[in-house]
Amino acid sequence: TEKKMTNWFYYLGKIITGFIFRIWFHIEFHGQENQPQDRGYILCCNHRSALDPVLIAQKIKKPIRYMAKMELFQNPFVGFIIRHLGAFPVARGKGDTSAIDTAVETVKSGRVLGLFPEGTRSHDDQLLRFKSGAAVIASQSGGDLLPAAIWYEGKKFRSRVVIRYGKPIANSQILIEENSTKQIKVVVALLRDEVEKLLEETRSCELK
Repeated sequence: TEKKMTNWFYYLGKIITGFIFRIWFHIEFHGQENQPQDRGYILCCNHRSALDPVLIAQKIKKPIRYMAKMELFQNPFVGFIIRHLGAFPVARGKGDTSAIDTAVETVKSGRVLGLFPEGTRSHDDQLLRFKSGAAVIASQSGGDLLPAAIWYEGKKFRSRVVIRYGKPIANSQILIEENSTKQIKVVVALLRDEVEKLLEETRSCELK
């Protein structure tokens, strides 16, 4: 079946890329014990590189489904690969409710949804403004939010990459009634603060 093929393709890709990246980079992982094991959740990370989805997936036990911009699926070769890696398309800036429905169903079914709340890559080590999608999906799906942060020393051979997974933000803390804009902003701010703390932890280690 297509689902079995996707799982097979995903784990094979994870093994191959993990082997390559461990040769190229010096990768450090922290906090992988924080990932929920018995339910679906939303993994939320800052976005620095096109390599981020592959790198942050290395220590996550379940396959991660990512939202990917619609344009990537228009290339037949790229579209085939990322679709079988579990990605699904979203039309950015168009209020794509079908993508939100797919995301909610992913979490409800016990799987992991991967999001980059900044919506685009940051070109320095500073967090951009977070979008509201993660908070809305968490509210509708009943899933926890798992904050994560990725930091690159550089892209040269054997440069350091540090990935930190934080403590989950329990769904009981995500109190959003009828898509209240004010309550959504509170959850978004909480999530951004947690990702910022993970980045600061890495920065402070660098200064020592």
